[in-house]
Amino acid sequence: TPSTLNREAITKFCPSSSKTKEALVTTPSPIMIFSSIITVLLLQTAPTPTVSFSSISTSTHSQKCLKTPIKSRLYNVPPPSTSDPEAVKAASDKEPPPQSFYDLQIKSSRASQMAIEDGYKLLEVEFPPLPANILEMDDVTSYDVSLANLKLAINFAKFFSQDGKNVAILLPDEAELNIALDEIGGDAKPHPGVLVTAIRRSEEGDERVFKPEQVFLGLFGNKAGNVKAIDGVDMYVVIGVSAQELPDVEELHELEKDKPIVLYNLKLETLRGDLGAPAFPSRELQDRFLSRVKPSYYLLPRSYTRSIPNPPFLLNYQGAIFRSYPGQWQTLLDTGTGSYRRVKGSDIRPGLGEFKAELTSALQTEGILEEEGKVLGFLRTGYKTSTWWEGEREDASNDWRS
Repeated sequence: TPSTLNREAITKFCPSSSKTKEALVTTPSPIMIFSSIITVLLLQTAPTPTVSFSSISTSTHSQKCLKTPIKSRLYNVPPPSTSDPEAVKAASDKEPPPQSFYDLQIKSSRASQMAIEDGYKLLEVEFPPLPANILEMDDVTSYDVSLANLKLAINFAKFFSQDGKNVAILLPDEAELNIALDEIGGDAKPHPGVLVTAIRRSEEGDERVFKPEQVFLGLFGNKAGNVKAIDGVDMYVVIGVSAQELPDVEELHELEKDKPIVLYNLKLETLRGDLGAPAFPSRELQDRFLSRVKPSYYLLPRSYTRSIPNPPFLLNYQGAIFRSYPGQWQTLLDTGTGSYRRVKGSDIRPGLGEFKAELTSALQTEGILEEEGKVLGFLRTGYKTSTWWEGEREDASNDWRS
């Protein structure tokens, strides 16, 4: 009947308000019958409303219908003021990893700025330049990664240019520079205060397309051009450098000791492993230079596979080492739901072997992995679980791990 339809419609709309139902159910009229049918149809076909946790509705009807309060969750909360170092440190210690590249750009720039204000001149910013599902594709080349790093570095430099600083983004040599400029439209100044150039550059005024001396030097493994400081530049951002070209960055630092140099997505963890090999710089480069590079923003995902005695017999798990200056080094476990859970925080950077052990221990605590004896644990990890540069070295600084 019309009264039943009207009562059902009101019940769906506000089931807890019985007085409201009785007040609204009156003698039916043609208009009421029509409106009741339309109301029921709309309520049956309308999607379930979603509640935004960024705010609480203050409408009168919502307050009457809700029996329990909605738990609010705040988003876009501004970080603590830099005038309160203790609050900044406490917030950075528990800072979650970024949810987007935009979030990453803002937080990495801000962390680097704080490190520079604290007097550090050599900084490291490290994170995956592309989403994981894209990096795993077979058709993704090193040039795709280099282009992504260049675009990210330009946005990183824009943050500092807003304060009136002139920032130079440096590629290894002019050949790499020409490729990069072609990709971004040929403009060496993509933004006011931002310059894209090379660490090694030819003499000014030398516009020759073919340079025989470059071919000659290349035969002996030497780079053409010289490492030069750039007049009027307040800060350098280095991208795309290999292990053989790290001494050029060291030479630039010797020329510009008072200016910040950011090693941006160079994968220093991998480059350190090449030191000491034939045709590569010696391991002393880690002691005198790379150990002095302060990680201001660091996100390193790692994936592992472990055999287990029960089906499915192989367990895949992953986590990440995360640090946002001046916060702690965090060991994060991937929960498999698109988020990470903090396992441990430390003021000293964990080695990769220690990081893996922390993830394994967390899985054992949760009952996902069974406890193993010392013998089987030794057979899994081996005698040495750290790399040569992770150990104590007499002439090395602790900046890279603190």
